Amino acid sequence: MEIKLTKREQRIFDYMLEFGSITSLQSFVDLGETRLSGCIFQLKKKGINISTEFRDVKNRFGEIRRIKEYRIG
Repeated sequence: MEIKLTKREQRIFDYMLEFGSITSLQSFVDLGETRLSGCIFQLKKKGINISTEFRDVKNRFGEIRRIKEYRIG
């Protein structure tokens, strides 16, 4: 069965395939997409297995912030 993706969903799916994962910042900077979590929700709803991992990163003030990183599989 073929899964029908919108152009937006396909771009995010392809990005994860090419780079291994995607974060909200990467989605915004590289793809111009501001609602990554909504798109991930739709991809999961369509049956695509996407895992979520939390990562700690430092912001420009040296403070630790937790972000989500999405991967296929």
